[in-house]
Amino acid sequence: MDTEAKHTERDRSSAPEAGEEGEGSRSVRSSSPSESLGKRLSGMSWRRAGLLGVLCTVVVLLFSHFVVQPFQIPSSSMEPTLQVGDRVLVNKLAYRFGSGPQRGDVVVFDGTGSFVQEGLEENPVSALSRGALAALGLAEPAETDFVKRVVGVGGDRVVCCDKGGRVEVNGVPVDERYLHPDDVPSEVPFDIVVPQGTLWVMGDHRSHSRDSRDHLGEPGGGMVPVERVIGRADWIGWPIGRWTSLEGADVFVSVPEAERMPGGAHG
Repeated sequence: MDTEAKHTERDRSSAPEAGEEGEGSRSVRSSSPSESLGKRLSGMSWRRAGLLGVLCTVVVLLFSHFVVQPFQIPSSSMEPTLQVGDRVLVNKLAYRFGSGPQRGDVVVFDGTGSFVQEGLEENPVSALSRGALAALGLAEPAETDFVKRVVGVGGDRVVCCDKGGRVEVNGVPVDERYLHPDDVPSEVPFDIVVPQGTLWVMGDHRSHSRDSRDHLGEPGGGMVPVERVIGRADWIGWPIGRWTSLEGADVFVSVPEAERMPGGAHG
């Protein structure tokens, strides 16, 4: 009898009570909602990250469109000032508040109608994708966009070359220290008066630059309308080793202002 009683007590002590069994079952069942909640939170995190990425891209594109745009240098026409692959930051507000391009400024402009024939069209889809990438500095700019240095502004008389082989602006020879060391100011002689509202622009690597000189005999005479200027290249932003600001060349300081008179290009 004693033996049977001990077995009975042992069996009772090893069996879980009713309350304990219910709690264990509930704890097992509650793991399923927690996993589902984790999955929902994970999905929400990915969606938030995606929305944040889209928002950041939109903000960058708007900033690039209205304030500062990266511009990838596609050619050697501005060496040694700008190297192929450099990303310059173009200040789009530089000429928005009454001031215009000055001699020595490095500007980015749309050459349609001056450097490039009107009516050239690009596939809309490829133009949109390329434009978005170019606005972020991840692709080369449109074929109608150029970067050059302003040598003459409206009313200036620009002549090349004087007896010393230098460019003259309003009768004053200019010591263009920014030129590529292997170049002369110009192998093409010219004598022009820049019409009001336009610019005479040239590359720093004169022997590798198609600029105003190459369009003298065409409509517009190689002049770039001021309204076609996208902005002023103020900084080199990439690569890191070339971080620097692009100051307006001080070589034009001694050039006097031109008389306000209508003028046109003449050879």
